[in-house]
Amino acid sequence: MNRTEFIIATSVILFVAFLLGWLACWIVQRFGRVTQSDMGELERLAHELHEAEAARDAAEERLAEREAELNNRLHQVEAELEAAMDGLRDARKEAEELRAYIERENTKD
Repeated sequence: MNRTEFIIATSVILFVAFLLGWLACWIVQRFGRVTQSDMGELERLAHELHEAEAARDAAEERLAEREAELNNRLHQVEAELEAAMDGLRDARKEAEELRAYIERENTKD
């Protein structure tokens, strides 16, 4: 292979490489292009996502409020239960004292 054939072969190889690169670039641009309908779809999906996130945040806020309300009611009921138990304990003690008093009075006679 002489010098002229080598230059021609190298030129052909470089030209083919250039064509393949150009073809690959064209294919990537062709399939990677975003159309108006795709943009509209993306905008719609972004809007729906935003609405869903807002609904989730509102639901979490309502849940936190409801949880706080239920915790408050639970503490109130626990306090009422403890007061009732103290009252019952005092009533039992008083009833025992009255029974003991009545028995003492009955045994005196």
